[in-house]
Amino acid sequence: MQIILNGTFAITIPPYLCAMQLQELKDMIPADFSDSSRVWVYQSSRAFIEKEAKEVNEQLHHFYAHWQTHGAPVKGWAGLLYRQFVVVMADETDESVSGCSTDSSVRVIKSLERQYDVNFFDRMMITFLVKGKAEMLPFEQVQYAADRGYINEDTPLFNNVVTNKSELLQNWLVPLKESWLAGRVNFSGVEQQG
Repeated sequence: MQIILNGTFAITIPPYLCAMQLQELKDMIPADFSDSSRVWVYQSSRAFIEKEAKEVNEQLHHFYAHWQTHGAPVKGWAGLLYRQFVVVMADETDESVSGCSTDSSVRVIKSLERQYDVNFFDRMMITFLVKGKAEMLPFEQVQYAADRGYINEDTPLFNNVVTNKSELLQNWLVPLKESWLAGRVNFSGVEQQG
């Protein structure tokens, strides 16, 4: 299925992602950023409660409103998505983000870790979208969850290695069977959840 957003470009909606979810994601990130804008995704070790989420978004707004590269303002954005993922975006159309600028964004993430006692750098936690909610599993429990029917090959997986806005919109949520994890999960003999 293909839809036109903002009258400017067409986007193909993957079959496992409903149009509403895609539109919600598009509504959360800046429409005026280039599709090639750099993206960094940081997955929290837990979801933030509403009060924390508001505070995190305020801190992220303060960061990107003052973000600079070699003294020039960065066209940047950052926000908390699904109450669990900090997404940082930089539109490098006019100014490239330097290593020091990238380091400053990581310092903000590290500060959030200390403030809220979370971990944004645990790559052994895998997150799926289950019934509209981000659900985390330790890597070693993914097969168990598949065997018990809690997840299946069509369950959307958050692919946190996307690198630009276009990939974020098209490939951040991918079905397990099309992800990097597919070859590591066996779905034969899986119990049916009923």
